[in-house]
Amino acid sequence: MANLVIALTGATGAVAARIMVERAPWPVTLVASTWGRAVYEKECGPFRELAAKADKVYNDDDLAAPISSGSVATAGMVILPCSSNTLGEIASGVSSSLITRAAHCHMKERRPLILCLREAPLTLIDLRNAASVSEAGGIIMPISPPYYMLDTSRPDTVSLRQLLDCYIDRVLVLLGKDAGRTWADVK
Repeated sequence: MANLVIALTGATGAVAARIMVERAPWPVTLVASTWGRAVYEKECGPFRELAAKADKVYNDDDLAAPISSGSVATAGMVILPCSSNTLGEIASGVSSSLITRAAHCHMKERRPLILCLREAPLTLIDLRNAASVSEAGGIIMPISPPYYMLDTSRPDTVSLRQLLDCYIDRVLVLLGKDAGRTWADVK
């Protein structure tokens, strides 16, 4: 079974990456930028605890890692959270880190690449970068939970974990996992 590449970059929302690693139905290859690790540790605790849940872990400066080659098959790649900086590098074709090189390989091999953008508000530059990545085959999936999957009749009872679980379900569907529940089930 091919691994799912999950990458963390320096934007808030690292808890979503932890949920993604825990819920991925594929073995996980994990990469984090320096700032991705720092944000994860500030928001969630020691990075080593997340790394222990992954099957393989690489440093972002390890351009010799197998996922830096398009010849290494994967189930796809999810950058979660994806900073505007990483989005800009990918849109520009910059492959100076393992994260951006692996993203480039996923696009050129036509494998799923999902950028879970965690920035707000977006500048015109961010929007143009997102359009460039989308035109090249990547999927831009801002961290915006599908509220329609929750019981909104009592919004004060909805937890952050419930919101992120619904969001992760949507990301997993983009990678080919069965949805389990859809809007038709909750309406």
